[in-house]
Amino acid sequence: TPPAPPTVRINLATGFVFIKRRNIAAHRRCMLSAFVTSSLFLTSYVIYHSQVGSRPFPGTGTLRIVYYAILIPHVILAAAVLPLGIITLRRGLKMDVIRHRRIAKITLPIWLFVSVTGVVVYLMLYRLS
Repeated sequence: TPPAPPTVRINLATGFVFIKRRNIAAHRRCMLSAFVTSSLFLTSYVIYHSQVGSRPFPGTGTLRIVYYAILIPHVILAAAVLPLGIITLRRGLKMDVIRHRRIAKITLPIWLFVSVTGVVVYLMLYRLS
């Protein structure tokens, strides 16, 4: 499966810029778009891998260590980002600004990390071998 589309990372970064500029409507559009795009990717990823299975990493030595050092936190944080994203989105849509801001400060860096490391894992697994 190819990595999540760059639109997720672009929307997350742009949404962050918009909220810093106090453009709530544009921030909301970007973050909703990032959430929908991520959800569609996650759905396609789960369907694909439930049918095809996973591919073992073919590398050895230091490259294998680096791969797992990236993969393990990616998988753990990918599991965390879904509930965090839902809670953050819900609080934002309800305009529960204080609680939204508090959790968004945790959710955004994790979401960006998962999005970027997903691309790295994909490249290492399918393009380095």
